[in-house]
Amino acid sequence: MKDALDAKQLIDTLGAAAREAARELAFAPAPQKTQALEAAADTVWARRAEIIAANAEDLAYGAAKGLTPAMMDRLKLDEAGIEGICKGLRTIAAQDDPVGAVITEWDRPTGLHIQRVRTPLGVIGVIYESRPNVTADAGALCLKSGNAVILRGGSESFHSSRAIHACLVEGLKAAGLPEAAIQLVPTRDRDAVAAMLQAVEYIDVIVPRGGKGLVGLVQREARVPVFAHLEGICHIYVDGSADLEKARRVVLNAKTRRTGICGAMECLLIDQGFWAKHGDVLIRDLLAKGVEVRGQGDLLATEGVVEAADDDYGREFLDMICAAKIVDGVDGAIAHIRRYGSNHTEAIIAEDPAPVARFFQRLDSAILMHNASTQFADGGEFGMGAEIGIATGKMHARGPVGAEQLTSFKYLVTGDGTIRA
Repeated sequence: MKDALDAKQLIDTLGAAAREAARELAFAPAPQKTQALEAAADTVWARRAEIIAANAEDLAYGAAKGLTPAMMDRLKLDEAGIEGICKGLRTIAAQDDPVGAVITEWDRPTGLHIQRVRTPLGVIGVIYESRPNVTADAGALCLKSGNAVILRGGSESFHSSRAIHACLVEGLKAAGLPEAAIQLVPTRDRDAVAAMLQAVEYIDVIVPRGGKGLVGLVQREARVPVFAHLEGICHIYVDGSADLEKARRVVLNAKTRRTGICGAMECLLIDQGFWAKHGDVLIRDLLAKGVEVRGQGDLLATEGVVEAADDDYGREFLDMICAAKIVDGVDGAIAHIRRYGSNHTEAIIAEDPAPVARFFQRLDSAILMHNASTQFADGGEFGMGAEIGIATGKMHARGPVGAEQLTSFKYLVTGDGTIRA
């Protein structure tokens, strides 16, 4: 009971400071926020040896904890990874400031002029697991959009996140912005997560970044609104009209480039027409790369294919494992995705525009792609610099959540002594 009380007190303290900082950030000039992000990037690069040393402690902790190879891959930071963090910070810094942007405006016959303008959400809580770069991405996007943020990194990324957070604070200090604009929960205590989920007085929205267990917990227990996706069960449908070489290139990239990200292909759907023309070439490509392919029916004739259980369809493997199925045209693919998908990202490989139009029209995943790898389901690849997460719900933000998606809006109404009759 005492630990829970201490966690609540901690989050109340951080929340009150964040709420105060958010009031100042809401009208902070764009150049000041840009200066903070550029200074943070400079500090991250200057301290890269310290960050890598801190990450080594986290890797040792993760190995002792028995993290999967995919989770260890997410956790690891090297100099190239730190260069990526710096690039992300600078890209976000260079973007247009969304705060105060006029979304639309119009005049009324009454003489009123009405503008709908972007405004910050307020205080954002971000709860994430092993990826320490989320500390920089989330901190930068929240700052850019005029929001204060409370970051709660995973226990396995504790040291890396602290080292990166210290650099963000140096950026805030250099620009004269409140240090409480970006705060990191300074404990591994799980009670702090529960306290954040209940902190409706201080936190306006929660963004979870992690696996199904974390996201499910947040969605079940949060009293604060949540931007989230539960799983990334991404499909690629290869139509009968697909160009063979495009299909081979895209399918391999979508599965094998990085298996541990939410945009990795988890299920390959092959049209019967494609199968009749080209046979099992896509399956053999995956097997040759070391992917365990789980299939049914005609797919089992290919040596190395493992018989799929029914629950292999609709599973997020995050590993060198892929479900596969032969379907009856685009409608067969659509029916399968509607049954097993998670509304994250789906792709169609096709040269005929008719099935592409049908695929785009009849599926409602947050991201739909044509002749492109699902690994592009990433805020950086969408030109957002980075993302705080990918939302698959229907409210407010969908797909990659960048700085613009971390704003709401308000109406500015101007008259000239105007009264209502």
